[in-house]
Amino acid sequence: MVDGAMGPNPVWQAEALTELMPLEAGMRVLDMGCGSAVSSVFLAKEFGVEVWAADLWVQPAENLRRVSEAGLEGRVHPVHAEAHALPFGEGFFDALVSIGAYHYFGTDDLYLGYYSRFVKPGGRIGIVQPGLAEEYEMLPPPHLAPYWQWDFCAWHSPAWWRRHWEKTGLVTVEVADRVPSGWQDWLQWNEACDRDSGTPGREEAQMLHADAGRALGLTRVIAHRNT
Repeated sequence: MVDGAMGPNPVWQAEALTELMPLEAGMRVLDMGCGSAVSSVFLAKEFGVEVWAADLWVQPAENLRRVSEAGLEGRVHPVHAEAHALPFGEGFFDALVSIGAYHYFGTDDLYLGYYSRFVKPGGRIGIVQPGLAEEYEMLPPPHLAPYWQWDFCAWHSPAWWRRHWEKTGLVTVEVADRVPSGWQDWLQWNEACDRDSGTPGREEAQMLHADAGRALGLTRVIAHRNT
């Protein structure tokens, strides 16, 4: 897991999502922006679902190696895909999940209209990712200024995501909240990666220490596609 680290721990985020988003054996699930496919392997093993592990940055051959090592060939399908050009049929999936990635492509007002086509009517869409407790008129908040990077502007609050999705009329949001102790999980993972492999994350850990959960955490959103 440390070798495949890309942001907050993907299994812990997937656990937080599936606490409130039910998955059943045999479901077809899209893991969008799966990174190193760690979350895809977890979902297939834990719930018996069939997972399409789609990512732009990590090549399918690399993820297939991890899938094979986990004994999940035929149940986890690595796919190279750009979020706006998905190679799937409409309504192909029973559920869509995105772990730590949706904010890279999903803040566009029009994106949900495209993305939601790929889940069956009534099927669920769920995300967990870095986010804010509330929206700020000016970013960053002063105490986070020394650590802020421009692309953090895509981090939003649960309330923002609820409005962003519900205004389309395409989905009904069931959950929009902050993962309990999410910032602490995020911090613990950064420190573990830095300690065990030297993976860069020390500055992010310092940011999380300075914030102590005031602004930063993990945002969780679950909705179902309206019929």
